[in-house]
Amino acid sequence: MGFDGEDRGQALSRRTALGLGVGLGATAAVAIAGRADAAVGVPTAKDPACQIRGTYLQQRNTAGGVWHSHIAAVDASGALAAVVDDDADCVTHGYSVQKLAVATAVMDKVDRGELSLGQRLDLPASIILGGSGIYHLHSVWGDDITIANFLTAMLLVSDNTAVRMCGRVVPALEINEILAAKGFVNTRVEPVANPNRFYLGTTTPREMHDLLWRLANKTLLSASSCDFLLTITRWVNGYHDGIRRTMSSDERSRVATKYGADYNTQGASRHEAGIMFSTDGAPVLTYALFADGLGDLDNYGATHPAVEAHAVLGRTMFDAISTTAVPPAATRHRVPGFRAVDGG
Repeated sequence: MGFDGEDRGQALSRRTALGLGVGLGATAAVAIAGRADAAVGVPTAKDPACQIRGTYLQQRNTAGGVWHSHIAAVDASGALAAVVDDDADCVTHGYSVQKLAVATAVMDKVDRGELSLGQRLDLPASIILGGSGIYHLHSVWGDDITIANFLTAMLLVSDNTAVRMCGRVVPALEINEILAAKGFVNTRVEPVANPNRFYLGTTTPREMHDLLWRLANKTLLSASSCDFLLTITRWVNGYHDGIRRTMSSDERSRVATKYGADYNTQGASRHEAGIMFSTDGAPVLTYALFADGLGDLDNYGATHPAVEAHAVLGRTMFDAISTTAVPPAATRHRVPGFRAVDGG
């Protein structure tokens, strides 16, 4: 989920001291939401953007909490336009959504020839971190694993140990330098005493949208590195509880997504950000949904109200892009169709 290092008690103390920016964010969200509510009007099937906005507002209000969101879609002219802009510049803890930014920093070093996806690191017991993921379930450790291996685990099943593995090849301060060089002002990890470890830090919905859009258009990194990250986040074995819940396997493969969840003194946080693609592999919609101050603190499953809201909104957004004709895109990304295999 979202826990990203060190002891839980220390993390709560740290986040309490930071104040999380929730007070300011809440004020801004109410003001923006007031304008958005007035502008939405009655959703109609003839207006996909209006449908998305109406569903977003309804689900946000039903789930409660304080939301900071950005949704953008390509319109019939081929232009990318904001559909929802709800406190989109609020700086908030990204939790495991930040793993997209961490992976970006690792792949930047791959692009520069300082690392390779086939490079191996040992996986010692001393680095294992619980929470979400697979490595802590092994019960015995000592494997040599590739950078490609732990990046896949970090993005597909949100493995927390993989974050520490990333820190061994790109220290916290270097991650922040790479993100700054790419133009991100608020997307940062939070360094700790050990230079190779960090908390996952902060971002904004607008910056996460920018990261996703540049990833989908293969300008964030080299084309091959963008394809590597997109293929993992689009794969059907990934996260299904939120945006992709009520979709077929083919539909799920058209959505690259990353989920993040944790809690702090303000309540639970449930986030999800990603990209939707047309049938020909063109990116057509981005979403960055960050919800803080929620209830149901220890429910990390599909029945959490904010996650249920994501599922409803995901179906609405996907239906909207499926009925909107857009001009051909210069950049495309495709994944192989899923086929079940019975061993052998």
